[in-house]
Amino acid sequence: MGSNKIYKGYQSFQYLEKDVDYKSFELAKEIDRVPSKKVSLNAEQEQLVDHILKENVLISVHEHLGTFPKDIMQTPSYIKEGRMATAFEGLSKGHWDCVFDNLMNGVCQIHSKGGWKWSEVIHDLGMRLCDIAHQDFVIHCKTVDDIYRAHREGKVALVAVMEGAMMIENELDRIDLLYGFGLRSLGITYSESNALGSGLKEERDGGLTKFGKRAVERMNKVGMLIDVSHTGDQTALDTIKHSTKPIIISHIGAKALWNTNRMAPDEVFKACADKGGVIGIEAAPHTTLTPNHRKHNLDAVMEHFEHVKDLVGIDHVTLGPDTLYGDHVGLHKAYTAALSLKASKGTGKPGMEYEPVEYVDGLENPTEGSYNILRWLVKHGYSEMEIAKVMGQNTLRLLKEVWV
Repeated sequence: MGSNKIYKGYQSFQYLEKDVDYKSFELAKEIDRVPSKKVSLNAEQEQLVDHILKENVLISVHEHLGTFPKDIMQTPSYIKEGRMATAFEGLSKGHWDCVFDNLMNGVCQIHSKGGWKWSEVIHDLGMRLCDIAHQDFVIHCKTVDDIYRAHREGKVALVAVMEGAMMIENELDRIDLLYGFGLRSLGITYSESNALGSGLKEERDGGLTKFGKRAVERMNKVGMLIDVSHTGDQTALDTIKHSTKPIIISHIGAKALWNTNRMAPDEVFKACADKGGVIGIEAAPHTTLTPNHRKHNLDAVMEHFEHVKDLVGIDHVTLGPDTLYGDHVGLHKAYTAALSLKASKGTGKPGMEYEPVEYVDGLENPTEGSYNILRWLVKHGYSEMEIAKVMGQNTLRLLKEVWV
């Protein structure tokens, strides 16, 4: 169906009474919040885009589909209420047939320095899925067939994801419970270490723990896709080695281009691809920069894409833009203020200074990413077959191997 989404206007929680059953907030615009650019194409290229949209499934392997407040500094109060709105209208204007939606992982993460609590994670998951259950545009995606159905019917398949496994603590059965509740992808760590392994924040990476190996085995058995986007490099390598199924690095960039802990080395990319895995390229503000592009934009992101593509082959790379609906840069500031953390100054290591941006031009939200990534690939001469692989087929192959 491509861009012909069949959306009837549902808004989050409209089955309840606003400011009676829940506290309402003025939310950010889902479309045209900022004057971000659209990649320009000629008439022939526009025809190719239309053809690709009709014939191929488009999948983003990492986004945040929640809509944040217009006044981003209200975010701590908004999150504390425990009711995140989904950007249904925004999704209807984009091209994604399937989106991996990374949920809030527990409301405690914005107003507590502690880890994610099991009860709060389940609250976030249940509240979002309750909202989805009351409408018919977004499909709660549990199988590959749900993705094909969404493309066929002009809908969007939403894959529920958690970025880190801290909430399972030392209880393997919680992996089964998360799967039963509808989760289909789970990160090993979310930057900080947990019982499974080391996060990317750590100065020393102890690798996958014995419990972590058991957790990987359990995720393989239940059919949960494993993600190592926020782990330390050794933990990622250990996970890839120990897993009997291919894994995903859903939102990442190349350390060879921008040497920060948030990026991964070529060694990790090669190991992931050699095992049949897929690597999604990140686009959240101030992440996938390069010496050629010190102001974060679409070209910077796609330089990381082409580096990984050239390294491991086009069969193992996709996009996981990690965008959201609202002021993403402001959200980082809101989190910093809520947690009483020091804000970064917009400079990295010597020689890695960059120009801070208010938003990533061309990739401001999941809607923009859905059409601008496709248009960039067309503009830069990628074939229909190559684009089909990058935009969906690589991920479909992975899911057919992992999901049971």
